[in-house]
Amino acid sequence: MKTVTIGFLGSQLDSGAGPGRWEKWRPTVSICQHEDLVIDRLELLHARPHIKLAHQVVADISSVSPETEVRLHLVDPRDAWDFQEVYGLLHDFARGYRFQPDSERYFMHITTGTHVAQICMYLLTESRYFPASLLQSSPPRRQQRGDAGSYSVIDLDLSRYDQIAARFAREKQESTQVLKSGIATRNPAFNRMIDAIERVAVRSKAPLLLVGPTGAGKSQLASRIYELKHARHQLQGEFVEVNCATLRGDAAMSTLFGHVKGAFTGAQSDRAGLLRKAHDGIVFLDEIGELGRDEQAMLLKAIEEKRFFPLGSDKETRSDFQLIAGTNRDLREAVAAGRFREDLLARINLWTFQLPPLRERREDIEPNIDYELERFRQANAVNVRFNAEARAAYTGFATSAEAEWSGNFRELSASVSRMATLSDGGRISESAVHDEIQRLLASWRPTRKKTALDGVMSADELEALDLFDRLQLEAVVDVCRRSVSLADAGRKLFAATRIRRTSQNDSDRLRKYLARFQLDWAAVQEGPSAPRSLSD
Repeated sequence: MKTVTIGFLGSQLDSGAGPGRWEKWRPTVSICQHEDLVIDRLELLHARPHIKLAHQVVADISSVSPETEVRLHLVDPRDAWDFQEVYGLLHDFARGYRFQPDSERYFMHITTGTHVAQICMYLLTESRYFPASLLQSSPPRRQQRGDAGSYSVIDLDLSRYDQIAARFAREKQESTQVLKSGIATRNPAFNRMIDAIERVAVRSKAPLLLVGPTGAGKSQLASRIYELKHARHQLQGEFVEVNCATLRGDAAMSTLFGHVKGAFTGAQSDRAGLLRKAHDGIVFLDEIGELGRDEQAMLLKAIEEKRFFPLGSDKETRSDFQLIAGTNRDLREAVAAGRFREDLLARINLWTFQLPPLRERREDIEPNIDYELERFRQANAVNVRFNAEARAAYTGFATSAEAEWSGNFRELSASVSRMATLSDGGRISESAVHDEIQRLLASWRPTRKKTALDGVMSADELEALDLFDRLQLEAVVDVCRRSVSLADAGRKLFAATRIRRTSQNDSDRLRKYLARFQLDWAAVQEGPSAPRSLSD
């Protein structure tokens, strides 16, 4: 297999025309002088002003390495320090070159050329436009005639470096653990979402939109994204959290964008505003759908231009922040209803992540219980644990379909905290679990609307009725209460059938219907404490 090297002519390092040139180390010539590195062909790139030098180097290589064929290629940027131009020229060269990797081995010599050229050669090699390894040459410690110095080969195929690959894998896992607060989550869909957030967070400063129900963990995830980026020195500023549902009118403008003294009644001094506070950091706008239209317009400008006017000021303020927005609403519906700006949604909707409610992540409940116990320990300096039976009972209930978790992780956190607080001797007992389960079930039980039967029948009596009978009786009692007498109620209830009967005793018919449920006219009119008279 032939060895082919590609590299730039060094206008300074490779220079020299007289006999003294052999006393100095010249990288392009020297790489052809190593006994253990036989270069069959050298593709030498040069600019137009250095043609004479290029031919001198070709002649010198021919004298020290006759077996090396040198091909000259004119690569002549107008500005050798213009990254875009140099990259484009090298990219065109790579696409036009006929590589034959089955029969030739390629090196990219990165010792010569401007720093811009070296960076471009590295990037094009790393992206495999040049299917090569990097060749780095170094001068000898002492300049001596004929000393070629040393060289090293850098292969950018990381798949060949098991230890490096393993290290990258560990670092990625550590990053996702930061986003998950160290919780060993088991839900596949959630874990895939966290992997995606990790990649986006470390590679982009574009806005992120976190969508999910209240208590699903939007605020905590936003804080963890900040911690991840801060640990990688990608930002130096603060993490600023704002609940937009609490902002209204001038207070909203002032809180977000700041104000100058006298901007409105009560503005006794200048205020920087939270967007300015988040400069070079992250601002998390929770419930962004609650912002007013004016605030939305100013926020859009602040996101796009990194500039905005504080309230009452004619001088712009600059703040280079990253936005993370949170919402539990469907912002597209809000756009259709005219409550949210379509252009703002388009700007913050580049990276949208849907956080599932707790009931859709039941396999993650158990590790979150352990996490909440650890949080309680850190906050209260008390180590609390379940006994085996209590843990089995609580986990079984918490992961069952019976557990609604309408408040999501916030509700789970409160539940564990209650049991830990009431525990004796650092142990949560079965009785404590039983009490907590009953408390949760009671809180999830839907609030029953008041009906016409309230005060007429007890809860046990209502529970004993079929739904059909209950609904029918409610309608009858409602008519009775809107009637002046039993006869009046009977005429209203049986108006359609009474005209087809020769005997019309609607009162008796209604009295018998009520008697089926141990009710009479007085009870219906005034409640169970009234005397049960059957008179009209």
